[in-house]
Amino acid sequence: MRQLLIAFLLLFAAPSWAETRDPANHFFQPKFGDLQADLQEARKQGKQGVFLFFEMDDCPFCERMKNTILNQAEVQDAYRARFLLYPIDVNGDTAMNDFQGKETTEKAFAFAHRVRATPTLLFFDLDGKLVTRHTGPSKDKAEFLLLGKYVTEGAYTTQPFVRYKQGK
Repeated sequence: MRQLLIAFLLLFAAPSWAETRDPANHFFQPKFGDLQADLQEARKQGKQGVFLFFEMDDCPFCERMKNTILNQAEVQDAYRARFLLYPIDVNGDTAMNDFQGKETTEKAFAFAHRVRATPTLLFFDLDGKLVTRHTGPSKDKAEFLLLGKYVTEGAYTTQPFVRYKQGK
């Protein structure tokens, strides 16, 4: 009976198991606080842009995304292949330079980009131009991967993400 139960679990439960890794080390890259230099690095690495994850301490939706989506190896690999990935603390006083090289703080940068809720996901092209904004958590891994595909395909130039999602 025990062997039958193990066989059943391996057969039916295994496909839902996914490799997970700490998002702090495997999704986000170390940030040096210079987004202008990051654009140069993104170009050098052949990336399509920069992804910023605006968060704050004690945000349950940010934590849910980190623990259920950003920790997935498939998500980490897909996003790291296309973007440089950085977290931004909407309440942070950490000094940084924006995409134009202007000195600011994380908090002021978030305010300047109208980030009023967390998480807010912003995608910037290689010129530092905002191309896609998604406010709130993704519902699951599939939706988050689709959001990345929406940006990399350039679908944001012709339709909102909601319509793109409906067509998939």
